[in-house]
Amino acid sequence: MKLVTFKNAAGEERIGAVRGDLKSIADFKAGASALGIDPGPAFNSMVALMEAGEAGLAAARQVAEFASTPRGAAAVVDMASARLLAPVPVPQQMRDFLAFELHYRQARARALKIRASTYPDPVKAEQELAGSDEFKIPPVWYEQPIYYKGNRFSVIGPEADILWPRYSKKLDYELEFGVFIGKRGKNISRENAKSHIFGYCIFNDMSARDAQYKEYPGRLGPAKGKDFDTGNVMGPWLVTADELTDPYNLPMTVRVNGEVWGQGNSATIHHKFEDMIVHASNEEVLQPGEFLGSGTVGNGCGLELDRWIKPGDTIELEVGGLGTLRNRVVAQD
Repeated sequence: MKLVTFKNAAGEERIGAVRGDLKSIADFKAGASALGIDPGPAFNSMVALMEAGEAGLAAARQVAEFASTPRGAAAVVDMASARLLAPVPVPQQMRDFLAFELHYRQARARALKIRASTYPDPVKAEQELAGSDEFKIPPVWYEQPIYYKGNRFSVIGPEADILWPRYSKKLDYELEFGVFIGKRGKNISRENAKSHIFGYCIFNDMSARDAQYKEYPGRLGPAKGKDFDTGNVMGPWLVTADELTDPYNLPMTVRVNGEVWGQGNSATIHHKFEDMIVHASNEEVLQPGEFLGSGTVGNGCGLELDRWIKPGDTIELEVGGLGTLRNRVVAQD
């Protein structure tokens, strides 16, 4: 199923499944009422559905099938009359990993040039910086998945405006996808990790590059380089794990104002989501509703290409099997 959180015409927040026509939604609460079934709290929110486990998903599938029958018309919502939110508007937790080597190499090479350009002699500075460890991939990156924790309160969904932070002059998109945890677990084994994945969605990890590289030498991870309202974009829907046959063979494309700026494939990922789950759950309980991002695919951000978005641009991130996430960037007064 392709699951969505949306606001209906009455302004009520609901969850449901996108129907095959991609133009309508099976409203789970409305469908349960028409069917006369009581799924408990499972249909109250996407996190509640995750917490309900297989019983909740079974009820959701029942409503989705019911919506295709003559009696099920009452459960069908025209997507044109609804506003899609992020599939999980406020994730329980957010960890964003750095799992694509090509992106890491290209981003570091470009960051080196940016840093060198601030010195009196950029050419000499670039040569000196290239010999330092600061812009090399550290051995630990190959040994274990690396991540930072993001701001779960700054999440927005498809078609919502991305607000350009006033303190930044170099805003960047990042083409990623990620998983939501559907089953609680601690010290999860590699062979059981996949069973904890509820579903997948596209993720645009917006980054204020000038702020990010200013604070980077502090070595405490990104702060205002990542933390600003509307900086975490997810959607357009959450594809359940059973629908995605192979998450590690998905074409990934970014377009700006309709023009292709970058392309990659999830097959190039170095640390898979199963590895991330094993690492993150080491002596720590993972909860339903937590999000794990893949990190940026190679050629998936403007920094790598030295090509920069501007206010008014429309960013489209497309991932095979997961849809297209579209947002416009707007300047603030």
